[in-house]
Amino acid sequence: MFDMGFTEMMLIGIVALIVIGPERLPGVARTAGKYFGRLKRFMTSVKADVEQELRADELRQILADQQRELDTIKDSMNVAGKAFEKEVNDVSAAGESLAESLDETPSTSEQSSAADTVEPESTPRKKPKSVAKDQADDVKS
Repeated sequence: MFDMGFTEMMLIGIVALIVIGPERLPGVARTAGKYFGRLKRFMTSVKADVEQELRADELRQILADQQRELDTIKDSMNVAGKAFEKEVNDVSAAGESLAESLDETPSTSEQSSAADTVEPESTPRKKPKSVAKDQADDVKS
């Protein structure tokens, strides 16, 4: 901590023995040891606090990085969700237009007169059940 060698310590001890005297030197040494211990504990606690603050800063940085990554993922999910909704709407619109075009096909009596003039298709198309049911109701009435 203070980088003091044996010779410096011996010199301080000799000067203290001469200045303070042999009767009071043990009490002064005890008091100096107490204060040195307190100083050492204080320095240790300051060092621990600084290290804890550094770790907290690192954790805050990691948290900020994770938050940015999470925001990026959320944005990607929103874009993908909007694209999915657009595709669903396109498919729904195509289905509705197909249903409308099937509703506009001529009835069976008109088809038979049209069939006399037009050759039948090589493969018959299947009609949805709802369209076939509507045509069957038209034929009954």
